[in-house]
Amino acid sequence: MFGDMMGMMNKIKETQQKVEETKERLKTVTIEEKSSDGLLKVTISATREIKNISVADELMEDKEQLEDYLVLTLNKAISKASDIHEAELAAVAKDGMPDIPGLDQLK
Repeated sequence: MFGDMMGMMNKIKETQQKVEETKERLKTVTIEEKSSDGLLKVTISATREIKNISVADELMEDKEQLEDYLVLTLNKAISKASDIHEAELAAVAKDGMPDIPGLDQLK
């Protein structure tokens, strides 16, 4: 019984380590999102850190349009980054979960 418990505890520790490694790796994964006409480009990490914003000169002439573009494009980029972040961490966590009887019934 204690051997099983120790095995589960070791597996949980390994999973925690893999989750931390995945979080670090996700800092280097970048997503590029463009406005529909390509006038605004946002680069964001999978950890939702904005890395770069590129604005076409013609957008600089209309503050309100630029603000709208920024909101729309940033929200799309953040959504994609969040999806990648959550999927990666969920995959690592699921793979590392010990077999606990009855746990699969909670789905």
